[in-house]
Amino acid sequence: MELEIFFEDKLKVNAKIGDQIVRTDQPVRGGGDGSAPAPFDLFLASIGTCAGIYVKGFCMQRGIPTDKIKIIQQHNFNPVTRLIDKIDLQIVLPDDFPEKYKTAVIKSADQCAVKKHMLNPPQFSISTT
Repeated sequence: MELEIFFEDKLKVNAKIGDQIVRTDQPVRGGGDGSAPAPFDLFLASIGTCAGIYVKGFCMQRGIPTDKIKIIQQHNFNPVTRLIDKIDLQIVLPDDFPEKYKTAVIKSADQCAVKKHMLNPPQFSISTT
């Protein structure tokens, strides 16, 4: 897979993925226009949305409605390392969610490919041409 990263005015940096554009910007306090999520915010959102697609697929396969399900993602920022050192995902289920599937829906979210890549990070190579 290849992504093309390109620049617009001010601090807008975008990614072309196939025929789609993922737009990013910096918040106003960081010198941007705040017109799109910051790249790091998209990274964090990819974790929760990845878990979400597994939860949604699990429910769809079983005919369980997903309109009342949501995932709350929280981050613990370590001020010493200046990195996030813990990410919590809480799957909020409606009262009528089948009890027999509660453990299984957690296991489905745990299959997230983004999380798996974070646990086994790829090597990076940066060069110029």
